[in-house]
Amino acid sequence: MLNLESVVVTTRSGVRLVDGVDLTVGAGEIVGLVGESGSGKTVTTTAVFGLAGPGVAVTGGRAVFDGNDLAGADLRRLRGAQVGFVFQDPSTALHPLLRIGDQIAEAGQVHGRRVDVAAALAEVGVPDPARRVRQYPHELSGGLRQRVAIAIALANRPKLVVADEPTTALDVTVQMQVLRLLARMRDEQGTATLLITHDLGLVAEVADRVAVMYAGRVVETGTVAQIFAAARHPYTRALLASRPRLAAGRSALPVIGGAPPVPAARPAGCAFHPRCALATDLCATVAPEPADGVACHFAGGPS
Repeated sequence: MLNLESVVVTTRSGVRLVDGVDLTVGAGEIVGLVGESGSGKTVTTTAVFGLAGPGVAVTGGRAVFDGNDLAGADLRRLRGAQVGFVFQDPSTALHPLLRIGDQIAEAGQVHGRRVDVAAALAEVGVPDPARRVRQYPHELSGGLRQRVAIAIALANRPKLVVADEPTTALDVTVQMQVLRLLARMRDEQGTATLLITHDLGLVAEVADRVAVMYAGRVVETGTVAQIFAAARHPYTRALLASRPRLAAGRSALPVIGGAPPVPAARPAGCAFHPRCALATDLCATVAPEPADGVACHFAGGPS
């Protein structure tokens, strides 16, 4: 469905924001894209679909969607029709001066489709949809606004949904409802979903596969079972170790030492080596090539 091969994204001044990403999302599959803030998760997807804004563009590699090279595609016709987007903040994704029903209807009209607005809201679990269609975004809770954003993303029955932190600022109950909706879309409609998040718990609940991103590269991929049971990249293991646990009581949370590098000052070799306990001189000079789903000179070594 979506296949990224060595994708490079740069700014107008030549800074590499994304430095050779390889990523696939198959039909009917939910793939979780995880990593710390600034790792390049969002800019990767916005750039390949022409949403990264002026001055940011794909300058290397290849991005293919449904068999078509995105470099030569009419992205305006593709976005919304075949690819739906759920953005991180529904407060900014929704127009504050338009009624909810009008915004959902417009999503279909742009692509020549008539949408049953009330049915679209009911499908994503919005209560009393006949009343909600007349309301404005500010009249809805954060959870309802997010469901409206999902309804807009699904209005044209897209083949792929890109969900960027779709449960941010939602309470736990609403988070689970959103996750169940994503899983139902996969099971009933065969929708492919790219779930961008820093929350490993969400990925464990709903994803089929996981891609771990660091400093503009995917450093490890695998099934949810593989990653959570036997992660091989030191960064992936560090992410998993930093999750809060009830059994830890009042002890300090484990953290990953140091900070992610800024794109303009990425270190030579493996970008994670300044923070990695396993790093050697080799790591500081030679960037590891991905092999068997992991990019590390010492994959699977002691944590």
